[in-house]
Amino acid sequence: MNDRSRTAGLRKKGFFRKGIVYLLLLIILVVTILPFVWMLSASLKNQATIFQHSMQLIPKDPIWSNYSDVWHKVPFATFYWNTIKVTFLSTAGSLISASLAAYAFAKLKFPGSNKLFLLYLATMMIPGQAIMIPQFTTMKHLHLVNSHWALILLHLFNPYGVFLLRQFFVQLPGDLNESARIDGCSELGIFARIILPLAKPALVTLGIFSLLWSWNDFLQPLIYLSKEKLYTIQMGIRYFQQLNGTDYPLIMAATTMSLIPIIIIYLFAQRYFIEGIAVTGTKG
Repeated sequence: MNDRSRTAGLRKKGFFRKGIVYLLLLIILVVTILPFVWMLSASLKNQATIFQHSMQLIPKDPIWSNYSDVWHKVPFATFYWNTIKVTFLSTAGSLISASLAAYAFAKLKFPGSNKLFLLYLATMMIPGQAIMIPQFTTMKHLHLVNSHWALILLHLFNPYGVFLLRQFFVQLPGDLNESARIDGCSELGIFARIILPLAKPALVTLGIFSLLWSWNDFLQPLIYLSKEKLYTIQMGIRYFQQLNGTDYPLIMAATTMSLIPIIIIYLFAQRYFIEGIAVTGTKG
């Protein structure tokens, strides 16, 4: 009886602990999701009801025309296209540069490679504000101010991406490289035909991170772009807010539309994203 009582007591404690954990997770989920739900709800209201019934998350008479009004009042399609172009080129360039550098640091042993890698990682500790003026001066001398290429170049070299991919590459068996070299495969061939296919989860993870950084970037477009036709979607929302003042339903509609592509991409790629985070680790 004593053993049974102890077992029952342990089970009760286990259920109680799990209940506390689930309750905390539920609270965190609500706190995290509620602002997005409120934003979506506010985008379907009018100016009069958005604050009068602020906690009415399901509008009685949703105003779907708010979304079409955003597209008609500003060139939102142009802002969307600019953001897609900059994000695609930035993400692709970041994946190429980071994977090449990570492969070199992980698989090509040369004198001082570890010290050079640590030195490269140390650049992550430099605040972006400290190098903002030198970067702008460089882009000005290259005649890239008021050009999307300034934004793309600034996103190409990503120390965190190099670190993430290197941690994955060092876990791959060295025998793969040696066998390929014996068969006459070049170093670039090993990288392209063997390493990259195995690194799909890590590449997808870095791709999502790079996409998020580029898509949501507001500071760099604010610094380098002053022409309306070049605005990205984040600058477009600011421009829309300047034109429409406190028309919060339309501002919420514009913000919601800016998030839709990110949400869709994450939903389709979340399996690779979670797998990539799990396998990269901190070995090396």
